[in-house]
Amino acid sequence: MTKSTASRDETALPVTYRDIAAAAQTLAGFAHRTPVLTSNTVDERTGAKVFFKCENMQRAGAFKFRGAYNALANLMPDQKQRGVVAYSSGNHAQAVALAGRLLGIEAVIVMPDDAPAVKVLATRGYGAEVVLYDRERDSREALADELASSRGLTVIPPFDHPHIVAGQGTAAKELIEDAGALDYLLVPCGGGGLLTGSAIAANRLSAGIKVIGVEPAAGDDVTRSFRTKTIQSVHNPQTIADGARTSAPGKVTFPLILHHVHDMLTVTDAELLRAMFYLWERMKIVVEPTGALGAAALLEGKLDARGKRVGVILSGGNADIKQLAAYL
Repeated sequence: MTKSTASRDETALPVTYRDIAAAAQTLAGFAHRTPVLTSNTVDERTGAKVFFKCENMQRAGAFKFRGAYNALANLMPDQKQRGVVAYSSGNHAQAVALAGRLLGIEAVIVMPDDAPAVKVLATRGYGAEVVLYDRERDSREALADELASSRGLTVIPPFDHPHIVAGQGTAAKELIEDAGALDYLLVPCGGGGLLTGSAIAANRLSAGIKVIGVEPAAGDDVTRSFRTKTIQSVHNPQTIADGARTSAPGKVTFPLILHHVHDMLTVTDAELLRAMFYLWERMKIVVEPTGALGAAALLEGKLDARGKRVGVILSGGNADIKQLAAYL
């Protein structure tokens, strides 16, 4: 495992630890400081001391609230007045909807018509307008841009935005503050917002830590991009990890990945489901498939963590029980 040898000055990158510290102040009193859980059973199975950061217990059910609230809170007054538009399969959708409600900002959310029903209902429940689209036929980015242009809305992307990345990084900041120094940090990865924010915070707060992103094997665009040092893409990846069905890392996240992340791993859907149900059964916590990516890499032995202190971010808990029952 080797960290990227990118030599650029950190201050030239789009997000630094200072931004994460500022986001933590913005989020104080609004985002939950989610618990850090341990399990003797997991420790015995892995040979490691494992600390789970439970963002499945965050407001709106996922870490996404951190970035969404930070991004909306930092809008200019005229932008807040006009409203925002976001595109998401679910967790970013709910996060922007809730943040908008708390801040008095109208939100329009572009969601795929096959998004988990629980996430669509929750997004509407937070007061957002939902616009559905066909993944196979339509471009969510193009639809969001069209709505932004016609209605004067500000686009809030799901990961490729400095305020989004900074907000997400507060999860790892809290984890290390609560658990202490770590040897490894395993982070679910879609477009890289949580991964890069977490890596920035972890590298600052825990000397010598190795930050590893984990993707579904069917949507390994970031892993291939990391290996080749050039942006690689995948079209509409078919995976149970709906929150990681992104097509490519972004212009903001990719340079941060190369600078701060040490390695990337992938897990299959079968491995992911085993890990998710294991967490449900043994730790009694509900984690959605995407949220269990980091745990799956650890539990399936994708890295040798014996004798190490390992942090794992459980990124979300918005599981569609009816859908997942078919896999039991």
